[in-house]
Amino acid sequence: MRARTLLIALLLIGSFIPLTSGAGEKPLVVTSIAPLAAIVQDAFGDSVEVVYIIPLGADPHEYQLTASQIELLRQADVIVTTGGHLPVEKRIAELKKEGTITGEALFIDDYKAEGFRYLSEHWYNSKDNSHGIWLDPHNAMAIAQATEKALEKADPYNAELYRKEFKSFRERVGTIVGAYKALVMENRTAVIQMPSNQYAIEWLGIKAVASIKPEEEVPALGVDELVSAAEKTDLIVYGKESPDQLKEAAKELAVKSGKPLAEITVFWKDKPYTEVLIENSAAVIKALGEKPPEELAEARTDVTQYVVVSIIVGLVLGTALGVILKK
Repeated sequence: MRARTLLIALLLIGSFIPLTSGAGEKPLVVTSIAPLAAIVQDAFGDSVEVVYIIPLGADPHEYQLTASQIELLRQADVIVTTGGHLPVEKRIAELKKEGTITGEALFIDDYKAEGFRYLSEHWYNSKDNSHGIWLDPHNAMAIAQATEKALEKADPYNAELYRKEFKSFRERVGTIVGAYKALVMENRTAVIQMPSNQYAIEWLGIKAVASIKPEEEVPALGVDELVSAAEKTDLIVYGKESPDQLKEAAKELAVKSGKPLAEITVFWKDKPYTEVLIENSAAVIKALGEKPPEELAEARTDVTQYVVVSIIVGLVLGTALGVILKK
């Protein structure tokens, strides 16, 4: 295993892809993008070795595998994709089919078996939205569950450890989901900046009714075209890593429509998934100006729900991240 880890480190020199855990007798999990690596690392901690392929800042819809990355994939015990629609992931499927890759490779059917769901692009032909799927915590748990099962196959000796780690991750994510959903009133709507933003809000019960950039291959709409629709919604949502032109469009739309603006993170590295989930959810809650958590808690008879919402008081203020993130 140490020889393999050294090989991985050598292969990644110059590619700026981080090796996120140290050497040891651990399964190697390779993900296509950094947010998936964040899910796997958060779910399984030091029990696995995690690397990702596509550098942050590169266009995932254009990126192609390098020879060294193909060799890395040959070393992988488990490979985690966004479902299989990216060029890199299509190539991974080909390599798996021809036998070049022998590790467990996970695609959309593996996730659907664990409860994964595509959202419908209400604003664009109602097609399945394949962008930003990891931002929905239910999808993140489905991806982690499929990874846990793949790890059991790859390393049955430590199967109980992987089950225990996943259970902890599921509980932490479930607590966050229950707490933040309790803070959102029904029938909320939003205009989003890009399709990926949909997955950060619809699990909360906030429907995306329009998008400044409707789809990857479709030009962005003009701000004035969206003002009327935005005025009927509750907020505008945009990604902080998006191009400056699109960010400025979202800010201008917020001003012209008089609606609050929520900034979320879509792509990131070196940060736990649950931390980003909390930050995104808190940004949306603050923009909405929802009722105080204690008022919502009083309306509930379930003691667990009361405790969960009480925890969120600190989370929204940024004072209790450790309570939720601690395993």
